[in-house]
Amino acid sequence: MTKIAVVVLSDPNSGGEEALGRVFNALVTAFDAKQRGDEVSVLFMGAGTRWTGLITAPDHPVHGLYEAVKDKIVGVSCGCADVFGARQTAESQGFAIVSECAVPGTSGLPSLASRLAAGYQLVTF
Repeated sequence: MTKIAVVVLSDPNSGGEEALGRVFNALVTAFDAKQRGDEVSVLFMGAGTRWTGLITAPDHPVHGLYEAVKDKIVGVSCGCADVFGARQTAESQGFAIVSECAVPGTSGLPSLASRLAAGYQLVTF
């Protein structure tokens, strides 16, 4: 079985369609892996933490995909959500806040190194 960690970094505030295309393809990748029976997890990091307030809205273009893979979403980077002003929104939308890697000067981030060590392939969008 393949182990895939999908990392969403795209910024919805960039003002272009590219960011929407990236989050769309990230969730499609998670959906495809889930359908295949692969082990898949989704993390929102960097400016990608800002998606948490958008994709949960029923009228958002990727909401259906979000609903189809939300059981595969590990959560949102704590340190990144703090930096990009997304923590309160992420928490209010029910996303787990991940701070397993104690990075100096931050409130912690997900550990991509531990996922690689566990055999995950990282795919970033």
